[in-house]
Amino acid sequence: QVQVVESGGGLVKTGDSLRLDCAASGTISSIIAMGWYRQAPGKQRELVAALTGGNNTYYSDSVKGRFTISRANAWNTVYLQMNTLKPEDTAVYYCKADRGDSGFTWGQGTQVTVSS
Repeated sequence: QVQVVESGGGLVKTGDSLRLDCAASGTISSIIAMGWYRQAPGKQRELVAALTGGNNTYYSDSVKGRFTISRANAWNTVYLQMNTLKPEDTAVYYCKADRGDSGFTWGQGTQVTVSS
């Protein structure tokens, strides 16, 4: 089993930066990739950034060049550095740990609010 807990959300202003942390625990050796998703009110959850075991990254077009996903100490902690935040970045941000055939695990989410 794997558990993930997000932290670092908050209220910021347009143009500010914020870093989200995703702490994984349990059988983290089973993780093959991790991703950050977000869900704004009335919208579907969308993939924002992802990181594979080979350190390949994916970014949605809306955050490319502004957000950076990285990790420290294998999969213990995955970060999402968010720069030049915009009001449209306002959402609940979720961390997801992908364990391949063993399934996946979601965190509880952390709120990010960007005021104009």
